This record gives sequence, C-alpha cells and structure tokens, in this order.
Amino acid sequence: MTSPDEPGVSIGDVSHSTFAIGSHAHAESHHHAAPRDPAAEELLAAVRELRADLGRVRDTDQTRALAATLADTEDEITRTGTAGESRRQRLRELLTDAQAVLTLFASAGAVAGLLGM
Repeated sequence: MTSPDEPGVSIGDVSHSTFAIGSHAHAESHHHAAPRDPAAEELLAAVRELRADLGRVRDTDQTRALAATLADTEDEITRTGTAGESRRQRLRELLTDAQAVLTLFASAGAVAGLLGM
C-alpha cells in the first residue's frame, strides 16, 4: 500500500505500445504493417487518390460521409492487409449516393471498378 506522500502511478491504454519496468528492464518494439495482396494494394492506392480528390470539391454531407469511410478503409487495409466485405459494401453505397459529384474524378471510377461496380 502506498502512503499519501508517494506518487501514484497510472497506466492507461497500452495497445500498440512497448514499455519496460525495473532498473534493468529493456524494451524493444518491432511494429510491421500487415501484408497486403496486390488487390488490396491497388484498392488502397485508389482510396488514397479519391480522398485527395475529395478535398478539391465543396464539402457536403455526402462527401463528408464518403471521406470518413475512405479514411476508415485506408486504416483497415493498413492495419489488417485487407478491407472487409462490410466496409466494401459501405463504400459501394456511398459511391452510388455521390455519383453526380464523383463522375468528375477518374479516381472515383478506379475505386468503383475495384469494388466490382
């Protein structure tokens, strides 16, 4: 038990962290991105390009929703090496909803093509 004069120690979320405790402790971390197949690599590149293009259009509810889902997709592919079917389906829906704006961008066509649309 600690006395009132001793400092308290609190450790929060340590996921994706490396730490060592003790006078002779040593911590070493090796974080690697998940391996991706060529199709996931291609989708990731197209998603990044479309995200960049969306920054060039007027901000609407549709473009904000699409941008958020693209960001989530990029994160998922980076972390896991693939985009799950539910994420792909959500992207398909948002691309369909934003069709009028997205016809301006070849990047939207690339993402749609990689999603089988």
